[in-house]
Amino acid sequence: MFPFIFDPTFMVLIPALVLSIWAQARIRSAFGRYSEVRARRGVTARDAARAILDSNGLSDVPVERVQGALTDHYDPRKKVLRLSDNVYGSPSIAAIGVAAHEAGHAIQDARGYAPLRLRNSFVAVAGLGSSLALPLFFIGFLFSNPTMMNVGILFFVAVLLFHLVTLPVEIDASRRALSILSSSGLLATDEIGGAKAVLNAAALTYVAATLMSALQLVRLFLLRGMRNR
Repeated sequence: MFPFIFDPTFMVLIPALVLSIWAQARIRSAFGRYSEVRARRGVTARDAARAILDSNGLSDVPVERVQGALTDHYDPRKKVLRLSDNVYGSPSIAAIGVAAHEAGHAIQDARGYAPLRLRNSFVAVAGLGSSLALPLFFIGFLFSNPTMMNVGILFFVAVLLFHLVTLPVEIDASRRALSILSSSGLLATDEIGGAKAVLNAAALTYVAATLMSALQLVRLFLLRGMRNR
């Protein structure tokens, strides 16, 4: 029997699983709803992102189209803002909110926002940790090797730290986005609520991911304790 598949500690993850499902449902609902609502000013998400970048002295940051759905991101290494197929050319409130959020990340980068710098420094370690943590831990578990289990746990701690640092970065980017959309007139006052609903739903997915990592770490400690008995 494989204890990491059939074990009571899996119950620890249930709250995070429930939150994750709810968060995904909320983001699909909010984005779907406000993707159908055209902003009265009529600018596209690409144009909104360009206007925000230019007004913040970031005219050298290109706005590119990237394949996929909700694959929007700002790349701090290449200094490029990328918008997904269903966002780039859309004049919807949802798309403009997403574009402004990503522009918020570009502004964070330009202003030297400390949490973003910290998150960027964790990217490589967190990527390695997400690939190796669980395999190392469960190999150590199966072969009663506490050292390997501990290494797996350490890698997973790096993953959790990455999620914890990501939360304030994402929240701040959304705060910047909503403030800019309001002050710039890219969205009317009564349209800001729609963009806020989309960005709040997106933020909830990061909260769910952080909770999942935290509870998974608790689960690993419980499993290690079981194996050490």
